[in-house]
Amino acid sequence: MHYFTFAEKDSTIYEASSSLNSGLDEILEVRKDVSDSGNTVTVSRALIRFDLTYISASMVRKSITNPKFYLNLYDAGQTALATSQSLYAYPVSGSWTMGDGRSYDNPITEEGCSWKYRNGSTDGVLWTHPALPISSSGAVWISGSGYEASHSIGHKTEDVRMDVTDIVNKWLSADISNEGFLVKRSGSIGNTDSGSDEGSTKRLGSLLFFSSDTHTKYPPTLETVWNDSKWSTGSLSPITGSDLEDSLIYMKGLRPEYKEKSKVRFRLVCRERFPAKTYSTTPSNLLVKTLPSASSYYSIKDAETHEVVVPYGSGSLLSCDSNGNYFNLWMDGYQPERYYTIEYRVQSGSGTTDEIDQYFDEGFTFKVSL
Repeated sequence: MHYFTFAEKDSTIYEASSSLNSGLDEILEVRKDVSDSGNTVTVSRALIRFDLTYISASMVRKSITNPKFYLNLYDAGQTALATSQSLYAYPVSGSWTMGDGRSYDNPITEEGCSWKYRNGSTDGVLWTHPALPISSSGAVWISGSGYEASHSIGHKTEDVRMDVTDIVNKWLSADISNEGFLVKRSGSIGNTDSGSDEGSTKRLGSLLFFSSDTHTKYPPTLETVWNDSKWSTGSLSPITGSDLEDSLIYMKGLRPEYKEKSKVRFRLVCRERFPAKTYSTTPSNLLVKTLPSASSYYSIKDAETHEVVVPYGSGSLLSCDSNGNYFNLWMDGYQPERYYTIEYRVQSGSGTTDEIDQYFDEGFTFKVSL
């Protein structure tokens, strides 16, 4: 299954305006500005925190097992990107306040996190690092093995899907406190390392992502992925071989909409389109078959944009019981008041001359409602 947690809070902190708070900006910026002379370099970094309470409780209940975690950031219009570079995420060391400022406020809002302060100028608590005798700037973070995630970026605009499993597991195991991610290019505390991507005079461009305050469908999400597939066919027979190429798949009991807080089991029925005639008390055209185990998947797409929300993979394997195939969705991981479509992929005979890779897109649609 794929479950999406939306950001609890986020903000951009700017080196060029060290006490500016931008907690309510609709855009998160990981930017780098180099003066025409090349003598002045300033950067910005993004802070993002997700509440893991529900994920942690679900793991204790064993409803989530052996998950992978991905930080999803959605492109809001990158500018002047270099041909290749890397984006990093680290766990923040110490708490911070999101604030209610915007980068264009005049005068600037100084209450809330900034390059200089954790919580604002009135509070006056500076970003400090236990290894440094004086205050530092630009946030502080934990580094080392298991405390760093990265994602490679080319010169074309793109969304970011960064594997942050190691960091999230550190939070879930209480090795460190969950104070969120710091998203940045390579660089030191205070941006003093001239050999890093942040500190050098090389122009790398600006990375812009939608924040939790966006009015679009693209806020940052923490994606939890695990294999929840279960397989027990009972007395049902599998549909195999050439029958797969000419089979019928339809949804059983699909409703037009589901409440945001509901947990739903979607059932699908697979039958041969032209079954062989047999002597039986059950008409052959009503015999339910099962799809191949471990190679039958579902996918969820946004019905309006056709963007893939849940891709085919180990987190979207179909399950089976004595009534047929099914899969589960937790609706609070989807954006309310939007429509989604369900598609299926079935593989059989992989690596053989009888290999089949069949897709079923029959317009199965549902809405998540408030």
